[in-house]
Amino acid sequence: MVNVYESERLRDEYLLFHYGRPEQIHSWGGGPDQAHEFPKRIVERFSPGPADRALDLGCAVGRSAFEMSREAGEVVAIDYSHSFVEAGKEMQKRGGCQVSRLDEGSLLDSIFVEAPSEARPDCIKFEQGDAMDLRRDLGDFDRVLAANLLCRLQDPACLLARLPELVRLGGELVLTTPCTWLEEFTPRDHWPTGSTLDWLKDKLSPTFELLEEHDEPFLIRETARKFQWTVALLTKWRRGQGA
Repeated sequence: MVNVYESERLRDEYLLFHYGRPEQIHSWGGGPDQAHEFPKRIVERFSPGPADRALDLGCAVGRSAFEMSREAGEVVAIDYSHSFVEAGKEMQKRGGCQVSRLDEGSLLDSIFVEAPSEARPDCIKFEQGDAMDLRRDLGDFDRVLAANLLCRLQDPACLLARLPELVRLGGELVLTTPCTWLEEFTPRDHWPTGSTLDWLKDKLSPTFELLEEHDEPFLIRETARKFQWTVALLTKWRRGQGA
């Protein structure tokens, strides 16, 4: 089966989602403007101030990693998609890139998207990896972000079990998920049996304290007239003394 996350079309959709200015994404009056800048907004949920190390799991094309680099001395950004990781590296190297934007049918136009100007790209290390089988020498981090990743894993509980090793004592974890559990990504026996929020509390509460929960909308442009408007569940946690 072809991995849709390696396709050029999805890469360009995500580059626009992450880096596009609001007017590049849609020009319709009355659109869902509060859904813009999702990768930036979720990073702003971390407590302000400097951090030594930060980890962006499921980084896609990298906007949140750029945002984390504003305060972190080192950012490790990992995604399973080779195409996404290479796009993130391109943004890191050049500060921007051309994106093909689908209008309708086979009609395309090209726009230029830019990385955030106040980020520190030299602090970021992009790499390809599997969130369920992360390398053992990653170390631990002051901040860990996993955005819209859990419901795209075959065994999300495997990642949740690894998180206590990745988040330092007193460090913060931000998770977002649209809770779109699908058998094409996650076998049904690995889905939460109740609500996703209750499942997260059950899995994480032995070692993490739940600090906040929020609804965070985001918008992905497919064509000039068709968009994905989604509301993700965001939870923020602090690593405690648990086992």
